[in-house]
Amino acid sequence: MKKENNKLTFIDLFAGCGGLSEGFLQSDRYEALAHVEWEKPMIKTLRNRLITKWNHTAEEALKRVIHFDIQKTDELINGNWAKETSELYAKTNHKDIIKDGIRGLIGKQKVNIIIGGPPCQAYSVAGRAQDNDLMRNDFRNYLFESFVKVVDEFKPEVFVFENVPGLLSACPGGKKVTERIYEAFKNIGYEIRRPELLSKSVFTASELGVPQKRDRVIIIGVRVASKISLESLYVELHSLKQIVKPKNVFDAIGHLPKYEPLKTPEKINGKKASHKLIGGEKIKFHDARYNNQRDIAIFKQWLGDNMNNSTSQKKIAFYNDIMGKRSNHSKYRNLEWDKPSPTIVAHLYKDGLMFIHPDINQARTITVKEAALLQSFPDDFDFIGSRGFALKMIGNAVPPEMARNIAIAISTKILVK
Repeated sequence: MKKENNKLTFIDLFAGCGGLSEGFLQSDRYEALAHVEWEKPMIKTLRNRLITKWNHTAEEALKRVIHFDIQKTDELINGNWAKETSELYAKTNHKDIIKDGIRGLIGKQKVNIIIGGPPCQAYSVAGRAQDNDLMRNDFRNYLFESFVKVVDEFKPEVFVFENVPGLLSACPGGKKVTERIYEAFKNIGYEIRRPELLSKSVFTASELGVPQKRDRVIIIGVRVASKISLESLYVELHSLKQIVKPKNVFDAIGHLPKYEPLKTPEKINGKKASHKLIGGEKIKFHDARYNNQRDIAIFKQWLGDNMNNSTSQKKIAFYNDIMGKRSNHSKYRNLEWDKPSPTIVAHLYKDGLMFIHPDINQARTITVKEAALLQSFPDDFDFIGSRGFALKMIGNAVPPEMARNIAIAISTKILVK
């Protein structure tokens, strides 16, 4: 790939379907050299986006979006696969995998920045609460080590490491993961904020142009030899919060065609349906999810009683009374037109009970299109795969608009060489 004039270059690790990459490319200040991901639907989605939006040929997208297990970091970087790796890819017929590693793909091109964030399940408070061992032995606690190795190899001026706030309290192996991360980057010549200061690195997506209240730790690292001021990058990012226009749920999805519940379920286009489209043309990914008659009645009662603004005790009582349960948690929540959405999560692929549409007349959970727009994906972004995979991709992604603002802030301090 020939470097575009006056553009910075990046590698995206744990790329998913490309939320971070999308934001960096949207800023028009960067070009991507490589994106690394393991899950196939995400790979297909990102490759498709590079072709349809970012002017890659199919061959270029095949090379640049690397389908590889990042835990095999040395092989990812340099090629020279071990026998077991060669056998694995031979069995799965993954002919699209580079054999010469990222180093062979990039050649002598300079990498200005490396971006990414390991899977967050091992760091999330909710994830730990659901694991008998609090995820202390989950291998994902240590995936940051692969990120560190790639940074050490390509020595960019800056890196961006994104994750959930639960990272700040995760303590695998009896040692805080933030201390492990700090020491690992220090050992390869990079400065990040000290562990006790990382709470100041938590940003809310709604502060950076996303119609969603989504808190994330943004760990920015700078190569000590680059002489870039770490704090100046955070100052730039904080300054954007003062000029970014806030957005709410209505701004994001208020324009979409409406649905209404059917009196009895029926088949529409061969699929069981509980709602029918009214007042608009069908839009891709904007298909109402099937909800049974009981849930539809519950959604109407929940919205009619304005339960979102009730106490936690009343919400729990609402759920237990209706379901005949003795739960300590409410299972329902609705979006509100005049506020940002709550955090869009991958759990949406299982059910949408915590994402009830705000319109009582629709009495349904949100669609893939609505989830994508609330996550700030562009309207023309295509998700390749089933609805379940699309919702998982969206929930696990970095909001592109948040990424775009991060990209802009950082670009002000890096010189194009």
